[in-house]
Order: sequence, then structure tokens, then C-alpha cells
Amino acid sequence: FGGAEIGFQQAIPEQVEKLLGSALDAGLNVIDTAECYNISEELIGKTVSHRRDEYYLFTKCGHASGLELPDWDPAMLEQSIDRSLQRLKTDYVDVIHLHSCSEELLRRGEVIQVLQRAKEKGKTRYIGYSGDHKAALYAVQCGAFDSLETSINIADQEAIDLTIPEATKRGMGVVVKRPIANAAWKTGEKPENAYAHTYWERLIALNYEFLRADIRESIGTALRFTLSIPGVHSAIVGTANPDRWIENAKLLDAGLLPELMYNSIRARWKEVSGNDWIGQG
Repeated sequence: FGGAEIGFQQAIPEQVEKLLGSALDAGLNVIDTAECYNISEELIGKTVSHRRDEYYLFTKCGHASGLELPDWDPAMLEQSIDRSLQRLKTDYVDVIHLHSCSEELLRRGEVIQVLQRAKEKGKTRYIGYSGDHKAALYAVQCGAFDSLETSINIADQEAIDLTIPEATKRGMGVVVKRPIANAAWKTGEKPENAYAHTYWERLIALNYEFLRADIRESIGTALRFTLSIPGVHSAIVGTANPDRWIENAKLLDAGLLPELMYNSIRARWKEVSGNDWIGQG
């Protein structure tokens, strides 16, 4: 479960309690959030912290999000981690991901050291990097991280060749964000939210035939594609709709994509994508 939407849409605790409570009852076991997802951490802490042993909990650090120090300042990162634990009403998270910082900052090392200290103190079981493109490649290759959270979907496939094989060689966990490309095609018109505009433009060029199918079928195909990628362990799907996560789970009843269809999507990407079609944060 991705916690961005409940935070940005300012869902009410009663709604989130129903959403996450029923999801946990049915076997959902990963909740992903971040320091900058508005009230997401607080909502998760208020509604399901009493069931902490039933799910893996991921959060992120990097953006000050109300703290007085600059983004990426090491002292701010320590404050952010402690704030996240307080908001989430827990003594530890399973993974803290560094939230999309630059390769330059990673190479300096101070931001990584903050996460390593948090791990040593038991505030997190594992540490990871959340991001894309060359910064993500450095994060994987530097050997400091246990986990990579990165964007992969039918409109964003750079990581399949760039970072996933490297992460697999190192035994890293791979968590996929934006696994259905924000369903940018669902209305047939350019999305209002600019966050999805790049995917909309890429999908126009890719012109996948399966996107002409019923929207539920096309979303199911997109999600099954992402989960069919070798080396991917979990996909983060967000919603503020208490019934939507059940619908998403049902889309996977058909299992992984048939090899022929998976290969056709990959082939179309390789045929159409440009050198500037890099991973999107």
C-alpha cells in the first residue's frame, strides 16, 4: 500500500482505518509512506500502529517538510527519522529509504552515514535509496544500501536494464513505485495532474494495443507487467478508496503476464523510447 494519496488528499482517520484495517485483515503486508506525504505518516500511526507486527513498514527521509534545516542536511535527516517514528507510533521501521537525493550528495557520504547510524541504533532494520536514473545506479553499486525503490511501469522501463540487474546481483530488495504509470491513459485525455504528463506523452508514442481495452483490463495488464519483471519484489499501489485495493488485488488473479505479451511490451519500448526517456521520480 502506498501512503501518498491518503496524505495528499487529507483522508480522515475513520476512512483510513477502514481502508488499512480491511486490507491487513485480508493479508496486505507492506505499507510505504514518506516524510513529505502531508499527513500520511500520522494517519498510518493513528489507525494501524496497534497492529504493527502484521506489516512491513517503509518510510523515507530527505525533505525537510516543516523542519527548519535544509533538505538533505545530516542533522535534519536525523530529526526527520525521529519525527517519522513518532508520527507512525512505532519504535522502528523495516526500511528507511533516502528520498531521491542526487548522485553528488550520495557520493559525499554524509547522508548515507545518517541512515547507517539509524540502523545501528535499531530505528530501522534496513536502509535503502528511493530514486531513478544514474543516482539510483550509484546507490546500488556503492554497496551501502539493502533496498532500492524505483519507478518501473509500461511507460518507464529504464531501470529494467540499468539498475535491476545490478540490484539483483547484490541481493537487494526492489520495491517499485508508480507501477501502473499513474493510469495516465484512463480518461483518454491528458491528465490534469502534471505529475503524469510525461507518462501520457510517452504512452501516446508507444501506442500499446492493450490500452484500448476496458480500463480495468488495461490496468491489470500494466500491473501484471511490472510484477513480471525479474528482480522485482513488491509494487506500491496507492489509493484513498477503501474498496480500490481489493479491486487491484483481483487484477492479479490471472498471475504474471504471458511471456509473449511481456516480451512485446519490452520490444515496443526498445523500438520507440528515446535516450531522454529516463526514470521518473
